[in-house]
Amino acid sequence: MKTVLITGGAKGIGGAAAEVFAARGHNVVIDYLSSAARAEELCARLYREYGARAVAVRADVSSAAEVDSLFAAAEKAFGGVDILVNNAGVSLLKPVDETTEEEWDALFAVNVKSAFLTVRRALPYMIGKKRGSIVNVSSVWGLSGASCEAAYSASKAALVGFTQALAKELGLSGIRVNCVCPGVIDTDMNAALGEETKRALAEETALGRLGRAEEVAETIYFLAAGAPFVTGQAIAADGGFL
Repeated sequence: MKTVLITGGAKGIGGAAAEVFAARGHNVVIDYLSSAARAEELCARLYREYGARAVAVRADVSSAAEVDSLFAAAEKAFGGVDILVNNAGVSLLKPVDETTEEEWDALFAVNVKSAFLTVRRALPYMIGKKRGSIVNVSSVWGLSGASCEAAYSASKAALVGFTQALAKELGLSGIRVNCVCPGVIDTDMNAALGEETKRALAEETALGRLGRAEEVAETIYFLAAGAPFVTGQAIAADGGFL
């Protein structure tokens, strides 16, 4: 039985991904930072509904020490991490000339540095097994950029480049690395947009609606476990937004 570790896994896309993996027989490690109650409730529900073994671990994945503790807990529970989903992320809606250095650094710490730290920690086990799968969660703004979201777009574009480079570096070790780029998804992160803005964004989407977290989760699962000859790809799960 394989184990998946999902950063930012208590809710939204991460929580939906935890459910998809659990439903298909995986052990699940849910990383969270501040959503302890939701993470624990999700673990209980995954066991109740799917019989899945799941553990919730609090860790700030922008900290190397806490990433090490997160993986140590995963290894204690399940022996190792076969699939890593780097989903933890934060957004910032602000013109670039109003963005502070501290905001820029904080955004990159969560959206980019955390992926570097988790991948680095995951690799010894994966390389030793000569297999593994890594899925980084970027954004359509990482592919095209968004006005007043320069910092966020730059951080998500960095994840795409990181993915493509890692795929070339790790392929001979039997490790695949891919990236999913969600469009406008109906999650807590986008709740602040307001109904009028969300309606306008839905109208710009070919399918005429916002995406659902579980739809992105299915794409994550496909890249992680259902596409053995796919690596180095950035797949837009955006309903035809771009």
